Amino acid sequence: MYLPSQFEETRLDVLHQLVRSHPFGTFVVLGDGELIANHMPFLIDSRRGPCGTLCAHVARSNPVWKQFGKPVEAIVVFQGPDSYITPSWYPSKHADGKAVPTWNYAVVHAYGQPRAIDDPAWLLEHVTQLTAEHEAGQALPWKVSDAPQDYRDQMISRIVGIEIPLSKIQGKWKVNQNRPLADRLGVVAGLQSRATEEARAMAELVAQRARSSP
Repeated sequence: MYLPSQFEETRLDVLHQLVRSHPFGTFVVLGDGELIANHMPFLIDSRRGPCGTLCAHVARSNPVWKQFGKPVEAIVVFQGPDSYITPSWYPSKHADGKAVPTWNYAVVHAYGQPRAIDDPAWLLEHVTQLTAEHEAGQALPWKVSDAPQDYRDQMISRIVGIEIPLSKIQGKWKVNQNRPLADRLGVVAGLQSRATEEARAMAELVAQRARSSP
């Protein structure tokens, strides 16, 4: 990933929080001479390994997990908020016209060697945790234990776990750090005027970096 220093995010807690808030990752491995991409929700365990460990699962019929019999490098991409930025929001544009559009985004790239986990106990714990995470906002959260045991066991037999101890994790927060403070504040106001969840999330990221700038 092209990563100018002004856009680099290195704080592990910030990177892990983006993964938690945007857990649907793009998982890419090199296998059989081609790139293989899959899309799935991940959990991240910050306590395991220097960069954390990602956990997920795939259908047993998905052949990707069979690539892990030998060491293979993988990357998982987590996309946070993103937004088109019009130069019309920059006060500097109105002063001298020297501005062009751009795109703001926050993204995490996580690297490691995946391994397949074909263990019913591990899988049950994993899907229980994954379900609890995403059911938490429901009025009546569904639990894995709500399903009949024979059905639950049948469903678990149809999946294979994936565990990725991370060797490296990178973050890029491209949120107008290269613009004067007045332009950044103009972007915040412009994004807030859109009144969408995505725009509000990006406005907060731009504002956070603006507040912490020297």
